[in-house]
Amino acid sequence: MPHDDPSSNSPARVRSETRRPSFFWLLAAIALPPLAVAARFRFHHRERMQQSGAFVLAPNHFSEIDPLVMGAAAWKLGRAPRFLAKASLFKNPVLGWLLRTSGQIPVERAGSRSHAALRAAEELVEKGRMVVVYPEGSLTRDPDLWPMRGKTGAVRIALERDIPIIPAAHWGTQTLMPRYGKKISVFPRNTIDVIIGEPLDLSAYRGKPLDQRTLLAATDELMAAIAELLAELRGEPAPAARWNPAAHGQKETGRLED
Repeated sequence: MPHDDPSSNSPARVRSETRRPSFFWLLAAIALPPLAVAARFRFHHRERMQQSGAFVLAPNHFSEIDPLVMGAAAWKLGRAPRFLAKASLFKNPVLGWLLRTSGQIPVERAGSRSHAALRAAEELVEKGRMVVVYPEGSLTRDPDLWPMRGKTGAVRIALERDIPIIPAAHWGTQTLMPRYGKKISVFPRNTIDVIIGEPLDLSAYRGKPLDQRTLLAATDELMAAIAELLAELRGEPAPAARWNPAAHGQKETGRLED
């Protein structure tokens, strides 16, 4: 399985966002040292993140600690991470202040305010910033931690704003914090593999009306790309069909027992 030299975590070429003084410097100083004790990153195809301008980064999601892990990974690769995050996280006074100050975007599960989150994300991309969107919307329900059926928000932002969408996958965070776990496993030190995909080819959908059929088709291609990246990390084929919670009598939000 090819990967970048694990002895070097400094990204090649573009580091403009991480070199500019910002509130992210404080967040990095707080979050990165303890994370480095518990885990080391091994990057695959890191050069695919070395592009300037706006894009959507769309990773898989199977642990509560994924946003911290992918935020640290993006920072190490030279981009300031901004996320669409659950609105409930913003209700905590300290955490909410940190999230708002760093430009994270609250997402309501339903209702008119959920559409406002997409507008806020578009404002970020208009300024040439990266935004991380989990297309699954919540932790995967797949019992083997493969990506499940996706939601359309990530591809909608990419198509409406005519920007790239880059699939990504990681593997190893389940040893750092299991799905629905609350404790971090520090010893032995964990290795987290992060692979960056090629920008998804959305040419077949650009310029078309963004109806549900178009968005679902594009999202299906995105989820297939993410699953393929994860299969490369895991060294085994992805399932032929993605897990559909509705077909298994499951809700798509909230905690499930493993």
